[in-house]
Amino acid sequence: MKATKIIHGNETRIRVDFPYQAEMISKLRQIPDARWSKTLGAWHIPYTKDAFGQLKELFPEVEYEGKAVEEIKEIEEIKAVKAVEEIKADSKLVLKKAVKLHDNLKPEVEITVTHQHLYVKLPRNETDIQFLKSFRYAKWDNANYQWVVPNYKRNLSLLQSFFEGRRLQVNEKVSLRIANESDQPIVDKGQFLAVNVHNRTLKLYFGYNKALIEAIKRLTLCKWNGTDNCWTLPYTEPSLKYIREFVVANGLEWIYREELKQKILPGNRSKAMMRTNPESYVAKLRELRYSSNTIDSYTFMFREFINYYDEKELTDITEEEIVLYLQYLVTERKVSTSYQNQAINAIKFYYERVMGGRRKVYLIERPREEKFLPEVLSQDEVTAIINATDNIKHKAVLMTIYSGGLRISELINLKIKDIDSDRMQIRIEQAKGKKDRYTLLGQKTLEVLRSYVKQYQPREWLFEGLNNGPYSEASIKKALRIAIEKTKITKHVSPHTLRHSFATHLLEMGTDLRYIQSLLGHQSSKTTEIYTHITIKGFDQIKNPLDRLNIK
Repeated sequence: MKATKIIHGNETRIRVDFPYQAEMISKLRQIPDARWSKTLGAWHIPYTKDAFGQLKELFPEVEYEGKAVEEIKEIEEIKAVKAVEEIKADSKLVLKKAVKLHDNLKPEVEITVTHQHLYVKLPRNETDIQFLKSFRYAKWDNANYQWVVPNYKRNLSLLQSFFEGRRLQVNEKVSLRIANESDQPIVDKGQFLAVNVHNRTLKLYFGYNKALIEAIKRLTLCKWNGTDNCWTLPYTEPSLKYIREFVVANGLEWIYREELKQKILPGNRSKAMMRTNPESYVAKLRELRYSSNTIDSYTFMFREFINYYDEKELTDITEEEIVLYLQYLVTERKVSTSYQNQAINAIKFYYERVMGGRRKVYLIERPREEKFLPEVLSQDEVTAIINATDNIKHKAVLMTIYSGGLRISELINLKIKDIDSDRMQIRIEQAKGKKDRYTLLGQKTLEVLRSYVKQYQPREWLFEGLNNGPYSEASIKKALRIAIEKTKITKHVSPHTLRHSFATHLLEMGTDLRYIQSLLGHQSSKTTEIYTHITIKGFDQIKNPLDRLNIK
């Protein structure tokens, strides 16, 4: 084997000559950017120190011109020294500019706004301290080195006026109340603002979007409010979820705000810091291996409860007071049935699982639960969506969801080993409810998956995203949205719609409901029975009575 410096295609390269041998070619391909040239009738590699070093490591017997090697070393060393000098010079300049910019931009006074408090950070100054002490119930938070001022009346505007002219930064962790009720929120193009007013009304602000308007108008009691220049409808969690999914699927920025009534706390209202959940509460949730979503939900609900009775020890809160709190959620907050049930479960978990108390039933009047039928695609519509997907990876994703009736979380957690091509099954590990199950793998889905794997070569996860991790939900939703835009489908479609469609189509094909329940991983058969209200099976056998009338 002989290595020679050449100029090929206006580029300096190292030509490698050797008798044809498949094993040697396979080794040579390991060098990045190794190429075969028909013109030269030889292989050539980059003219770099790394490439030449790798060549010598793979083929110790290689012969080469010493001058070419020395040139490579000299060029690489000059480049390295020059690069180090440039980095040092740039680093000093960047650091100098950064320090200067930081000194000029660093806020002198920082105010963080929440629904209940104003957190003020500033350098120690006796005049400022006396001013902050003038606010009723203002306190110094030694743990976080900040002042805490109640957020009510004109406190924020007074603080802003006092610190005017100084480098002041206001961080809004919640939306500020509009001083003049006639003022309208301003949303930029590409943004969508949903305002929850006292858990009773949703106000929707966005630029003109025909598809979005049509989707919103399908919701019950949705109407245009000319006074506030927004769309309004009664607040329910399903409605909010429906709107959010449609907005995100259409590429708009979702902004959500709440204007909730402040509860009147019994006794002294001077408490500046909200109580946090007991460590034992979170530890028990993790010990029992609750999902991250359930942990987030329970901790939020329980923190809201303990701050309702923020002046009482948890062990001193009576059963009657728990019922009063739950009644407050229903009668004043007007929360949904699912929100109410989650609050009850979060409270029961502490007193029964953490504290080891006896099981209790809290008797309060529950509102009639809202019932919504899921959107379902026809088989022709599913075909149109899949055929409109050009990218082989996106096509494999959508086909796998529909073929197995998968939740999106189940899809992104699939691994290559979970595809059983012999038994034509997909294994779902530790899905909702911490249960394993098997579902169907279609023959056409398997063929597309094989083409996808051959092209993308995933390592562990069946569908890989950035840094070889699981694929993201956002990418799947975007791929589905792009496919739908190419079709004439006007329904509100999400990845979960494919799961609903899978179950409905199985039912229409005569599959027993118990098998469908097993394939979907439903714990209760009542959940699966909802598809009996959607299927059109047998409708063609029913004669409409209107058609029997002699209408002219």
